[in-house]
Amino acid sequence: MAGGKEIKTKITSVQNTQKITKAMEMVAASKMRRAQDQMFATRPYAQRIATVVAHVASSHAEYKHPFLIERPIKRAGFITISTDRGLCGGLNTNLFKKALNKIGELDDQGIEIDVVTFGVKALGFFKRIGARIIAEASHIGDRPDISAVIGPVQAMLKSYSEGEIDVIYLISNEFVNTMTQEPKITQLVPVVPSEDTELKHHWDYIYEPGSKEVLDNVLDRYIESLVYQAVVENVACEMASRMLAMKNATDNAGDMINELQLIYNRERQASITQEISEIVGGAAAV
Repeated sequence: MAGGKEIKTKITSVQNTQKITKAMEMVAASKMRRAQDQMFATRPYAQRIATVVAHVASSHAEYKHPFLIERPIKRAGFITISTDRGLCGGLNTNLFKKALNKIGELDDQGIEIDVVTFGVKALGFFKRIGARIIAEASHIGDRPDISAVIGPVQAMLKSYSEGEIDVIYLISNEFVNTMTQEPKITQLVPVVPSEDTELKHHWDYIYEPGSKEVLDNVLDRYIESLVYQAVVENVACEMASRMLAMKNATDNAGDMINELQLIYNRERQASITQEISEIVGGAAAV
């Protein structure tokens, strides 16, 4: 019964795969909870500093920091955040599609790009399309530390300060909920002024010791905090997406096992029926 034996072997193989995907699903679920805790802990600071800086961009300070000044765009910078590993559904694919659409828009205007990447997948993607990569960070783990973010971010900000690039975009995944992770593009520099209608009149903050000293420090921390928050959110997105992908793989493996079991039973029944027919035929001949 060679056919039945091959089917049985295939059933065993799929069962082993199912055990692996189930284990990966459980590990991702456990890591996702930790990643969500870290994400929710850092979100309020990132949101608040973004609000403050947007208000500063709308103000009329005596000192205008370079990050607050718009200039003609000749070259753009991308800070792109992806995962280090695969097996997380369409998380990276959707992110890269978003990036390609933006690259297409800039290319139509004759604008080239420089890239800073976080994650192996982003590094590989931009290498394949021939983009100029000025800094990268990979394997920063499931609990990223801000020290791993500062170096690559400062490399991009240095290019902006030296006039090599004129705008910086952050391309990352936003964690909406366990089922939904959305790629988004955020303009980091120059800072987009707040659209709060209450701030349209002439106003400003009181700076101590002075607007230059304060803004020089705050705006660097602002960029670093937004990128770090995006890195943290990407970990939560990765774990949620991997958990769902592995659950789907486990369910599909179960469906495949049921189908193969049905085929095996039919094959076995046909073989038994054939053997009985041969025995009956042989007895009748005697």
